[in-house]
Amino acid sequence: AAVKKVGQAAMQALVATRGTSSFEDLSDLAARIDPKQLNRMQLENLARAGAFDSFHSNRRQLFEQADTLMAYCQSVAAERASSQVSLFGGDQAGAARPRLKPVEPWVGPEKLDQELAAVGFYLSGHPLEDMAPALKRKRVTFVAEATALAESGHEAFLMAGVVRRRQERASARSGEKFAFVTFSDPTGEFECLFPPEQLRKCREVLEVGASIMVKVRAKSADGEVRFFGDDASRLDTLLDDGAMGLRIHVSAKTADAEALRTRLEKAKSPGKGGEVSLVASLDGRREVELKLPGRYRLDGALRGALKSAPGVVLLEDA
Repeated sequence: AAVKKVGQAAMQALVATRGTSSFEDLSDLAARIDPKQLNRMQLENLARAGAFDSFHSNRRQLFEQADTLMAYCQSVAAERASSQVSLFGGDQAGAARPRLKPVEPWVGPEKLDQELAAVGFYLSGHPLEDMAPALKRKRVTFVAEATALAESGHEAFLMAGVVRRRQERASARSGEKFAFVTFSDPTGEFECLFPPEQLRKCREVLEVGASIMVKVRAKSADGEVRFFGDDASRLDTLLDDGAMGLRIHVSAKTADAEALRTRLEKAKSPGKGGEVSLVASLDGRREVELKLPGRYRLDGALRGALKSAPGVVLLEDA
């Protein structure tokens, strides 16, 4: 019920309809619910939040084709209301089940962004989790650790986060604008004050939804830690500096070369980026490693996409 634009009444009706018999699949769900109790928008947001993952894991497919499912729902409800018997003498719901067009699922940061839009926070992970090894090499400190260190006297940190909110205000004294920027990292959220000079320098990169590396000063007083921004840069640019590499361990039996190629093509970065290698086990004792030509943006989007590719066993930073 806490999913945006869904509401308590719709969920109470859905639970009552389900009773003691779980929904088997999308067709079963659509055949049993009342379209007056659950509309297209509610269905879309439930899909974005992952409410149907137990029997339909492709959230994007359901979100983009919710109209098809609702049309089937309304058709079955109309038949039920008029007490018509199916042409085949069986359950109306099984006569002409809706067929959803195949689409690539949301993966990685895109999947998490949809969760954020529907629920208001990252639910099943965080966009920066896959970057954690690279961030550690850059000596980035996440907010949980930074807060504890600040309380013990540390004052300067290199931090990283996804911009959740940016609120600009004008100084009553000078009229210049400063900003409170809220960041999210895998351990929590933190707010950072950017004074006028720093805001002018960093405003272009402090966009909501952007992954940012930020240099901060911390002040601890009266049990409260406050962060002040000195500089900020786009995280993908800083990590995409050629120092990183990625080894993709695949199963020789189940790997889909075309799926891998499609995902890697989108991340090609001529002249910069990291190198990528494919590693496959041939017989349990030997491995073959194939270094791919060119360079790639080794960001969270690529890592998330690769994780969902058939046959991918492990991603390893090189």
